[in-house]
Amino acid sequence: MKIQAGLPRVTLVDRLPHAVVRRLPRISGAPIRVRFSPGLRASQNRLATAAESHASRWPEIHAGTFVRSRHTIVDVALLADSRELTRILLHELFHYVWARLGNSARQSFGQVLLAERAARSRGELGWSSELRRQYVQLPLGRSWREYVCEAFCDTAAWHYSGIGAHGEFTLAPRFRRRRAQWFASWFSARALRV
Repeated sequence: MKIQAGLPRVTLVDRLPHAVVRRLPRISGAPIRVRFSPGLRASQNRLATAAESHASRWPEIHAGTFVRSRHTIVDVALLADSRELTRILLHELFHYVWARLGNSARQSFGQVLLAERAARSRGELGWSSELRRQYVQLPLGRSWREYVCEAFCDTAAWHYSGIGAHGEFTLAPRFRRRRAQWFASWFSARALRV
């Protein structure tokens, strides 16, 4: 994949509005590079642009994160929508948090989602978790872990962005409150390790 030339390399946190950064818990860890590219597409953990012939039929995505190499690629079209760019960057930031969160926290957040399932909740706080939720049949295995991860990242983006309403925020308010309580409780005295 070729990265669009001419756009500056910045860190992910540098791209977030100051008001959003102030809402976040303290962040610890090495910088995360952000690059912009047009027409991002993905298939089975592979990222490309629509201009690449093999990817023309792959689904469009807003961003892709590579935790090990500490960089995130974002669709350049988001530069025209600061609100959506903020939401997507927060989602991607929390993929780095998820990778360093630890099993007890992951299981704890998974329990919140299991309680929602037991209460027959519907909806989600983002497209990525909504898509994965459709394929989860039992709270076991890879599909469950992927869903919990995406729900965590979408919830964090909703919780810290300050965006009150969005077409992808379809989870009922009572479940949103429970997720917000989990984030407030878990990160009240902890830094976001990225």
